[in-house]
Amino acid sequence: MKKMIAIVDDEPDIVELLNLHLIKAGYDTKAFFDGESFFNYLEKKTPDLVLLDLMLPDMDGMDICKDLRKNEKFVNLPIIMLTAKSQELDKILGLEFGADDYVTKPFSSREIVARVKAVLRRAASESKKVVSSHRHIDEDLIIDVDKFEVLLESKPINLTPTEFKILDILSEKPGWVFTREKLLDILWGNEKIVVDRTIDVHIRHLREKLGDKGKIIKSIKGVGYKIQT
Repeated sequence: MKKMIAIVDDEPDIVELLNLHLIKAGYDTKAFFDGESFFNYLEKKTPDLVLLDLMLPDMDGMDICKDLRKNEKFVNLPIIMLTAKSQELDKILGLEFGADDYVTKPFSSREIVARVKAVLRRAASESKKVVSSHRHIDEDLIIDVDKFEVLLESKPINLTPTEFKILDILSEKPGWVFTREKLLDILWGNEKIVVDRTIDVHIRHLREKLGDKGKIIKSIKGVGYKIQT
C-alpha cells in the first residue's frame, strides 16, 4: 500500500511541484492550503507523513507542529517542516517544536524525496523493531521497542520518532560515546543534509521530556553523547 503524504502549504506552485515528484516516487499525496482544512482531514484520517509549511494564511506552522505533538494520536506522526527562512535559528526552533526534519525553500525535487524516504524509513524501522520487548535503561526508565514506547516510572513519555531513535541508539551501548557525526549517519544515512546542531536540539528536547532522568544522557565536550546511569 502506498504511503500517504500530506502537503500543507499555501503556495500552489510548491504544492504542484511536491505532488508531481512524490507521486512519481511512488507516494500518494493530499494537499491542504491552510491549517483548518488539514485539521478537518485529521479528524477522519491520519497520513503517513506531513510536509508542513512554516507560514500559512490562518495558522503558524510551528503552532500546528506543537498541537500535533501534544495529541497522543499524532505524537509519532513524522513531520518535515518546509520553510523559506534559511537562518539556523528558525530550523532549530522547528526541531524544538517536534519536527523530525526540515527543508529550506527553494529545494530540489531530489532532496525532498530523499528526506521523505529517510524519515519514513526511520519511523518504520522503529515501529517494526523486535529485538527484545523491553530494554531497561535503569529501574525506572524502560524502552518498549515492540510498542515504540518509553516508560518513565511506568508512565509513557511522548517522544517523536527521531527522539525515540536517538534514545534507542544510545541505550543499546551504555557508556559508549556516539559522535554527532555517527548519530547523523545512523539517523539520516546518505540523505543527511543537516547541521551538527540538529542532534544537539533533539538531545535537549529528549532530556526535557525525561525530566530528572535526562541527566543520564551525558555530553562529551567536542565529541558527542553517551548514556551513563
